[in-house]
Amino acid sequence: MALLPLLATGFTLGWNVAWVPGPINAEMLRRGAARGFLASFTVGCGASCGDFCWALAVSLGAGALAGAEGLRRILAAVSVLLLLGLSALFLRGAWRSLGAARRGEPAPGGGEAFESGRGGFLLGFLTALTSPFNLAFWGGAVGQQAARGAGTGESLLFAGSVVAGALAWCTVLSTASRFGARLPGAAWDASLRALAAGFLLWVAARTAVTAV
Repeated sequence: MALLPLLATGFTLGWNVAWVPGPINAEMLRRGAARGFLASFTVGCGASCGDFCWALAVSLGAGALAGAEGLRRILAAVSVLLLLGLSALFLRGAWRSLGAARRGEPAPGGGEAFESGRGGFLLGFLTALTSPFNLAFWGGAVGQQAARGAGTGESLLFAGSVVAGALAWCTVLSTASRFGARLPGAAWDASLRALAAGFLLWVAARTAVTAV
């Protein structure tokens, strides 16, 4: 595949994958409404870095190892545990914000785990890294390049263009998230935290069922 079509295909794929509703987008909206563009964008950057780690692993052939039955189940078990831990953090925050909404107080924040800028990056990174669906996605996206005879360099270039598309979506979403500041602070915060937790629990359940 020529260079320009390769980059355009990867960019479009990254954009289309990133806009699908999920815990990362919900958390980006919540942070953007509460603290502005940068707080939202750091979560998206962390998720994009997690995606690139998957792309790098698949490009270097680690995806083939993950196809082994025993290793696949171990990876699934680790993913379920991490996803449950992240969902518990979201639910805890949602409960606190719901209490603040009932008392007419602003949404709490600042003292929780992952609430700092670095914490937001780490949260996005872990959420993307522990998603078992990323293995299937990157195995298909990058794997198809290998099937066409593409080398590691071309596969990584394709993966980089996918991440660029995802970052472009993150820029748009982080900018638009400021409109959420007009909504009830604590209630909006609790709703998005609960939504993110729900997505994570759903992914954990799907992972557990698939691994059995």
